[in-house]
Amino acid sequence: MSSVIDWLRENENLKIIDEPLDVELEIPHIAYIEVKKENSSPLLFTKPINRRKNIEYDIPVLMNIFANREITEKIFGKNPNRVAEGIEKLLKLKPPKGFIEKLKMIPELLRLKNVFPKRIKSSGECQEVIICKDNIDLDRLPILKTWEQDGGAFITMGQVYTQSLDGSMQNLGMYRLQQYDKNHLGMHWQIHKDASHFFDQYRKAGVKMPVTVAIGGDPLYIWCGQAPMPHGMFELLLYGFVRGKNAKLVKSITNDIYIPKDVDIVIEGFVSPDKMEIEGPFGDHTGYYTLKEPYPVMEIETITMRKNPIFHATVVGKPPLEDKYMGWATERIFLPMLKPMAPDLIDYYMPENGVFHNLILAKMKTLYKGHAQQFMHAFWGVGQMSFVKHAIFVGKNAPKLEDSIEITEHILNRLTTKKILITEGIIDALDHSANESLIGGKLGIDATGDEVEDGVKELLSDTKLLNKIRDIDSSIVELKQYFTNTKNPITIVRVDKKESIIDNIEKFFKLKDNIKILIFVDKKNNDINNLYMLLWRVVSNIDALRDIILEPFIVIDGTNKSKVDGFNREWPDDVHCTKEVLDNLQQKGLIDIDNNFIREFGLLSFN
Repeated sequence: MSSVIDWLRENENLKIIDEPLDVELEIPHIAYIEVKKENSSPLLFTKPINRRKNIEYDIPVLMNIFANREITEKIFGKNPNRVAEGIEKLLKLKPPKGFIEKLKMIPELLRLKNVFPKRIKSSGECQEVIICKDNIDLDRLPILKTWEQDGGAFITMGQVYTQSLDGSMQNLGMYRLQQYDKNHLGMHWQIHKDASHFFDQYRKAGVKMPVTVAIGGDPLYIWCGQAPMPHGMFELLLYGFVRGKNAKLVKSITNDIYIPKDVDIVIEGFVSPDKMEIEGPFGDHTGYYTLKEPYPVMEIETITMRKNPIFHATVVGKPPLEDKYMGWATERIFLPMLKPMAPDLIDYYMPENGVFHNLILAKMKTLYKGHAQQFMHAFWGVGQMSFVKHAIFVGKNAPKLEDSIEITEHILNRLTTKKILITEGIIDALDHSANESLIGGKLGIDATGDEVEDGVKELLSDTKLLNKIRDIDSSIVELKQYFTNTKNPITIVRVDKKESIIDNIEKFFKLKDNIKILIFVDKKNNDINNLYMLLWRVVSNIDALRDIILEPFIVIDGTNKSKVDGFNREWPDDVHCTKEVLDNLQQKGLIDIDNNFIREFGLLSFN
């Protein structure tokens, strides 16, 4: 990984685009489309420009580094399952009883010496060029504006290094960073993150907090930045464990934070304990814009870089995205760390169209009554798993969790309202669906048992059911039934919503003989034939406490909420590409998409 570009050229079909392209919308749109293709590739944009600011950058932009599963495995140097095996073996280490057992442990202990980052006294490649405070200009970096409603340009693959007030703990996080001007960045560390906890320490002490942001270098640094490590553990320990060699760190020029010596660009500065600025909006990985909120501000003291740096960036929005493959590696590697608190857990899967924290499927050995419910509480009470909104548990003989059709049929044949748990807990700060931020409804489903006996009493065709439901409510514009071969078919309707669904749900109860699960989505921007995006929409839009009815059949209100629902927060738009940009890129031959592709992934708004 000494030269990421050379490595990508040789191994991963790197696509090099020499056309001058704008960092505002054009480059992100190309990357967004590429990563949605079945065999997507990394992209290198050699001539980024900013037409609005009249800038031609001399730093190329690298995107979609984690372009597919194969390249992700190569970045790790091994299958993530092998990394998980090593972690599981380490967790099961016991004190040796005799001399022979001590000898057998030596190779394991020798490997552990490579886990801990190594601080070196010399400077690193990342400090070959030093730009002092008086000459700092963030406009020298090709920082991207991804979406039309974004509040500005954002660094999207920044490795944010922080440390506790006493210096005893160091953290690496991957947070977006909004460019305010030539020397200030917005620090979007959410309230539950370690960096935010550190900031609280500095704020109470009334002193500035040092922060160093790194860009580029080994792609494994980027993955470590989003890994859900336990509180207080430095994420670069994972780097050493995966690579089998120490991460080599050098001291920042203006503060005491250490960063990898081989990154491309380093931005050093301090965060004032009493200065906040509005950050956002930003089209995020949820597929929705996160709204404007005050966040701390980083004042930049110096920028250092390699002589020929590469600017790494990612694009976020509706799934599938690059984080699909990063999340796959995280899911595999952290399975052994979940098992100590849930020892009968066999496997778990967080589908990317559930944007990870919105849906988890888990396979377990059930040993007693209520075992799955115990797992639900365990998951909702530990680390970043506590942000999961919807958890579904199946037994050990269930199909593979990634087989979406088979596992869905398996769940629907075992679904009963008697084994549905709806409760309340913390939710991700990016979640927009709850009535208040940071806390909302949780849904747990125990589908570990035998098939249920009762199905639909009278299954109607889509046409007959649509006519019957439109007699009740003419605002229903379309209907489609799925999984009619199961005990709990799903009926999805598009509605031209004018009133609260839940407040007026009783009028639909006369359909109890024809329906087992009824899901409402808005007429606008929902394709009733696209299950992949419908799952994304519904799990993103619901708060289980507010939007689910269990009797006489299951009702799920997946529509956008507003004042007619008693929802008083601002409901954000979901992200869409800019049509003029897509048309221009298509005319230039830089993208090749048709209307089916556009609709499949919700690239543009439609009615």
